[in-house]
Amino acid sequence: MSGALRILGLVALVALIAAAAFWAAVRLNGPAVLDAVDRISAGDKNVSRIVREQLGKHESRKLAVYRQNVIEGSLPVILFVHGGGWRDGDPDHYSFVARGLAPEGFVVVLAGYRLGDEGRYPAMVEDTADAIAWTYANIGRYGGDPGRIWLSGHSAGAYNVAQVALDKAWLEEREVPASAIAGVIGLAGPYDFFPFDKSSSIAAFGSVGAGRESQPVNLVRTDAPPMLLIHGEADEVVKPRNSRALAAGLDQVGAVVETAFYPGWSHNDPLLSIASPWRNSRDVIGRMVEFIEGTGSVSVPVQAGNR
Repeated sequence: MSGALRILGLVALVALIAAAAFWAAVRLNGPAVLDAVDRISAGDKNVSRIVREQLGKHESRKLAVYRQNVIEGSLPVILFVHGGGWRDGDPDHYSFVARGLAPEGFVVVLAGYRLGDEGRYPAMVEDTADAIAWTYANIGRYGGDPGRIWLSGHSAGAYNVAQVALDKAWLEEREVPASAIAGVIGLAGPYDFFPFDKSSSIAAFGSVGAGRESQPVNLVRTDAPPMLLIHGEADEVVKPRNSRALAAGLDQVGAVVETAFYPGWSHNDPLLSIASPWRNSRDVIGRMVEFIEGTGSVSVPVQAGNR
């Protein structure tokens, strides 16, 4: 073998090892890896965390507010809740979501919630409702409009925001007017999974005797906030039938609902599409902005140079 061939072989081997290490890291903590890749490949996009708030003694009950450093006026708000099967996840690992969405003209709030045994239903929903209540009461100080809050989340987080949005009691108890929730965007969310047959849902719901009342699909109402449900057709973790079932239920009662199903996409692809370098070749952020512009009373103010 010539020296050139040996060098090519070594380069290929190093590339394979690097790829294997990357995907091993993704399996261990995918969001943290995505966050690092996004920051390296796209920079901070002039987006900063401007406040971090602890909402209770439990370390997971926290949120952070992000926005571009130069903004004008009062911007619409996206409150995003992470996934992780109600077992794992940390909003500190999702700042790539803020860097993807804030340049589109939003103030972004990343919210956490109790996990595992301490986060069993309805605790995770209570914590999400508390984060929304904090946002409604305080976001005006940070350039956000408390009357234009869109809720979003991936996987378990999509469940949390859908459940809070559809069951009026959560926000009524916290004196947040229904009109403040302008819409909901769910990424690969579980909305129709009773009876519980997976370890994650059994631990989070079955262990406390939750029933049909815990399912967003059973809480549809005519005056529900507009919803956009995004799902990969090849999702084997949360089947796309969840989004189809919720969309069908909302449509049946006359609520506003839109769907976006992506052929070949797996469970994490909608989330991956918010991070760089994937965001430039996929339309998830564009689809989200299009939905918000179509359902909001005021167009999203696109910041100069972001598109």
